[in-house]
Amino acid sequence: MRTLIRGLGELFITGGLVLLLFVVYSLWGTGRYTREQQDRLGEELAKAWQAPPVTTEKVKLGSGLAMIRIPKLGSKYRYVVVEGVQPSDLRKGPGHYPGTAMPGEVGNFVVSGHRTTYSAPFNRIGELRRGDRILIDTRQRQFVYQVTGRQIVEPDEVEVIAPVPNHPRRRPTERLITLTTCHPKYSAAQRLIVFGRLVETRARVTAPTSPQAGD
Repeated sequence: MRTLIRGLGELFITGGLVLLLFVVYSLWGTGRYTREQQDRLGEELAKAWQAPPVTTEKVKLGSGLAMIRIPKLGSKYRYVVVEGVQPSDLRKGPGHYPGTAMPGEVGNFVVSGHRTTYSAPFNRIGELRRGDRILIDTRQRQFVYQVTGRQIVEPDEVEVIAPVPNHPRRRPTERLITLTTCHPKYSAAQRLIVFGRLVETRARVTAPTSPQAGD
């Protein structure tokens, strides 16, 4: 009996250590990968913006599209937005849903991001309230969106990313933004949605630089 108890105890300790290592990797190891990808994407985006524009060039999946900054989440909060929302894309940073509006366009510019792993770029978007600003920097322009509301939905409620959120049959007339992430934290049971509306367009004020949100 003592041998059995001792064996079970050792098994539980080993299992606990394995679980601890997994948690450490999920929170730290994946974040390191994202930071490395963001550094690379930031450098690529800076070079692309300094080069002469190519009007016919499409952003490739997995490549940098724009910079997102949210002042309420701190002066160091900034991420390169990647084109695409496949798992491989979202491991690099927040991802733009292909087929939705581009920054500043009429329609709905939809961006999804991790809430707990891979640097958790959208970990704190639940703190955003009506009137908070979301800044999107592109080659020449900064688009200032203002939060208009939020919603918690089931994973299959895709109407929230329609050109007119929750009204998929309506024709868009406004320039909107929608941020999506998992809800609650450490779960994918639902989705947290933050809505915003474009309120200002101005010359870009910052160059793409390495994100420091986790510093």
